[in-house]
Amino acid sequence: MGTSLTPDFWKLFGVLLVISIAVTFVVSAALDTLVVRLQERRRRRLTDDRTDTTPHWTDRPRRTLVHH
Repeated sequence: MGTSLTPDFWKLFGVLLVISIAVTFVVSAALDTLVVRLQERRRRRLTDDRTDTTPHWTDRPRRTLVHH
């Protein structure tokens, strides 16, 4: 049994195709924006750490070895 592809089918197919393309585009743009923001935040955090003049290990008191 074959089915005929009516004009209504093609109209609905076109509408669904355009909607799926639009949704794909919007989701892709949103994910790209999220990734760029996360990368910028990470890059800022790394550069902020590097601008400190004192290394992180100097914040802790030094342990001295006691020889008995």
